[in-house]
Amino acid sequence: MKKGNAGKELYKQLRALSWEELWNGEVPRFERAGERERFERVSVIRAIGVVFAESGPAEQREVVRQWLRKLLKDPQEKIRRYAMTELPKLGASAEDEVEMLALLRKGTGERETKYLGRSLDKIGGKATLEALAASGVLGAQTEQKVKASVARSQAPSVIVLDSAVSDFASPRIHLRGRAGLEGIVRDDVKEQGRFHVEDVQPGLVVVTAKAPFTLSDIFALRCFGTVGLVLGCVKSVTEAESIEAMAKVIASPLSQRLLGALTDGAIRYRLDFVAKGHQRGAVRDIANRAYALCPQILNDAREAPWAIDIHPTPNGDSVELRPRISPDPRHVWRLDDVAAASHPPLAACMARLAGRQENENVWDPFCGSGLELVERTLLGGVRRVFGSDLSAEAIAISERNFAAARPGPIAARFACCDFRDFTGITKIPPRSLTLIITNPPLGRRVPIRNLRGLFDDIFAVAAAELAPGGRLVLTNPFHMESPQPSLKLAARQLVDMGGFSCRMELYRKAAR
Repeated sequence: MKKGNAGKELYKQLRALSWEELWNGEVPRFERAGERERFERVSVIRAIGVVFAESGPAEQREVVRQWLRKLLKDPQEKIRRYAMTELPKLGASAEDEVEMLALLRKGTGERETKYLGRSLDKIGGKATLEALAASGVLGAQTEQKVKASVARSQAPSVIVLDSAVSDFASPRIHLRGRAGLEGIVRDDVKEQGRFHVEDVQPGLVVVTAKAPFTLSDIFALRCFGTVGLVLGCVKSVTEAESIEAMAKVIASPLSQRLLGALTDGAIRYRLDFVAKGHQRGAVRDIANRAYALCPQILNDAREAPWAIDIHPTPNGDSVELRPRISPDPRHVWRLDDVAAASHPPLAACMARLAGRQENENVWDPFCGSGLELVERTLLGGVRRVFGSDLSAEAIAISERNFAAARPGPIAARFACCDFRDFTGITKIPPRSLTLIITNPPLGRRVPIRNLRGLFDDIFAVAAAELAPGGRLVLTNPFHMESPQPSLKLAARQLVDMGGFSCRMELYRKAAR
């Protein structure tokens, strides 16, 4: 068996052991071994790092770290490399950083220096920055990562929602969401009036600001999924040209001004290639080149407040600055959720499709976490809301979320029951509901024995309980219209539900 395969096989065997077996059996054997056997059983070090990181007791970790630090001084370069790789997995300390920097100052080979750099990327702090300033031997990538880590530890960077973008030409703004909902997003933008609609494509509405704007102005729109401020579009023939062009866009004056105006604290971003997988090599090369052009903008995969997304388009790669705000400022009332809950922008689009009327009595027969009821209430004109669900947990979550949304003096009643029994249980007067809005189970995440029969019952209950002129808004997975003659289809839109298409429909009940 080749040495490399033997090492992998040994690691698999060691990886299956408990931390007690490793620490009390394999580590003493490794320590007693001669030089050749230690070299051949170096996988013990890797197994210790992985197993202890996953299941080792916290009180034992410092003892393990001390053992790994001791191995940093081992005469065998391979053993030193394995030890420096595993230390960060155990929450390496400032003492570990000091030991690695001491090893670096002693002078190491090219391969060992590379591994030191990778470890210091993860654990380095101010001492590493000082060492880099003195020698620069580890390079710009380590410098950038350590700067980001220091900035992250000192104070979190915060996106400023109310800072005005006003002192330079307004960028194009991409509002992205589910394909099929872009018409509703466009209408939401036009109704607000702060932005021009420049273009509408499947899953994308392109807008520009009519005047100075803030991120709060954008997040006042409720129907889009994510927002990207367009930094530029890259058209390149070769990979090297693409890397250089993207780095220049990230470090451009437009990018610097936007990030400077909208960030409180160190500017940190995560670079993502949308629809192309991880692209780790390209991310590394672009981020390093962008840092060389502008050291104030730091690539940081951990807890960065910004993402820079690369979207493929027919005209090239669109480079977009996306705020990573959690929770979304539009959904701070969303205290909890259920597994099969609606996507918030979909709920907002359903509420807009329903339209606004005064003195509404609104019911969601499958209320889940209450998103549709909250979104419709936020549009105004609602007098009473009702929610039902078979899950007691969902009812409790809906009640909490609805209360957190602070809807004002609106009567709300939730009941854990089958929707077919709800109006009888709650004694709602017949034909007093003006709107039924719901995203019922579609049989994907919650198995339904007779899904078609469920939808037949939804239409039947809506026809019986809606007031004349009342509306039913729902998502419908079937190529069907209501079998109830009193419910007339008023609008239908095919929507991407994440791997399958569904119809978002509006029905009106006939006046007679």
